[in-house]
Formats: sequence, structure tokens, C-alpha cells
Amino acid sequence: MSDDKCKCGSCFSKDMPLPEVNFSTFVMSLSSSALVHLGEVADPSTGSVGFSPVLAKHSIDLLAILQDKVKNGATPEEEKLLCDLLYNLRMKYVSKTK
Repeated sequence: MSDDKCKCGSCFSKDMPLPEVNFSTFVMSLSSSALVHLGEVADPSTGSVGFSPVLAKHSIDLLAILQDKVKNGATPEEEKLLCDLLYNLRMKYVSKTK
């Protein structure tokens, strides 16, 4: 097996460009996890769609902690991104857990 790519073919190769590592991509990653756990998108590792309210709430709560901690240190764009993502995720969570 080469160091560049695993045999399963689903892993990233060293040549594949990844998104820039910054606050926004971190927040988007947590948001993506919440969407997977809400059953809104397929799990990229399995391709299956499932609903796990406990894990969805965990991801949403992590984003809320970040929002609270970065209130004075984030750019206006980062604050808006986080605020919008949290609102949308919370609405989806409430809708699915009624």
C-alpha cells in the first residue's frame, strides 16, 4: 500500500487539495457533522442516511459554545456564518425531534 492513498480509494490522497484550515472551515465541519446526524445528508464514510438526535444535539451544542467563546474575537463574517448555521441547525433539530 502506498503512502499516498489507501486501498479503499475513499481516503484523500496527498495530492488532493483540502480546504484552507481556518475558523470558517472548522465551523462548517461541525455543521456538516450535525447535518449528517440530523439525517439531512448522507454520512460520507458510509453513504447511509441516519438520524441520531443525541449526536446532532452534541454537534449543535459545540457550535453554541464556540459562538459564546468567540463573540468578541471573530470577524463579522465568521459571526454571521456561525449565527446562521446555528439557527438553521436548531430549527432542523426541533423539527425532527417533535
